[in-house]
Amino acid sequence: MLLPLAALLLLVLPSHAQDTSTEKPGVLLPLPKGVCNGWMAGMPGYPGHNGIPGRDGRDGAPGEKGEKGDAGLVGPKGDTGETGVTGVEGPRGFPGVQGRKGEPGESAYVYRSAFSVGLGTQVTVPNVPIRFTKIFYNQQNHYDTTTGKFNCNIPGLYYFSYHITVYLKDVKLSLYKKDKAVLFTFDRYQDQDLDQASGSVLLHLGLGDQVWLQVYGDGEHNGLYADNVNDSTFTGFLLYHDVN
Repeated sequence: MLLPLAALLLLVLPSHAQDTSTEKPGVLLPLPKGVCNGWMAGMPGYPGHNGIPGRDGRDGAPGEKGEKGDAGLVGPKGDTGETGVTGVEGPRGFPGVQGRKGEPGESAYVYRSAFSVGLGTQVTVPNVPIRFTKIFYNQQNHYDTTTGKFNCNIPGLYYFSYHITVYLKDVKLSLYKKDKAVLFTFDRYQDQDLDQASGSVLLHLGLGDQVWLQVYGDGEHNGLYADNVNDSTFTGFLLYHDVN
């Protein structure tokens, strides 16, 4: 460190000597400011302490607009807003494309099968079909007055009912379908009085099935009765026919 400082001093001193040659002889010039006789450089001092930070400078001028950044991540879905006011009805749209042809519907033909008949005689034979010969309705002739049986010409669901007058004897009556009893009625006769008994049922019939009434047991239970003011009736009709 001392050698560089001595070399620097040698470079400075000759320049001052040249300047003194132009002065008058016999005049001593002062040494340059800061130069001492017998000067010798001392040891370097320690670095000073950091100064106090200066005050904040003024805001700089706005910079140029930067390039558009990348899109951020999608945020969470917000809450559902309130329903807005109903808008004005828009103009009528164009007609749509015609739809496919629908399935065939049921036939317009009305299926009819019904009868209502009454007992025309007081004589009834047990264990054979009762012949109701008093006709209230039998337009389709599905009830046969000669056999006492209803013949099914239209397969489907049927409703049958009977209302009988009981006199002089007890009555045991059954409704048959295809030679099998499906409904039974027993009524005990009360002395010196007329009595009434009835029954009804829903039956599904196939084509050619037969339905009838008959008294079962012996002749002691054959109190079925009818006259000009008291009837015993048998009724049946089709509710709806089978589709297939």
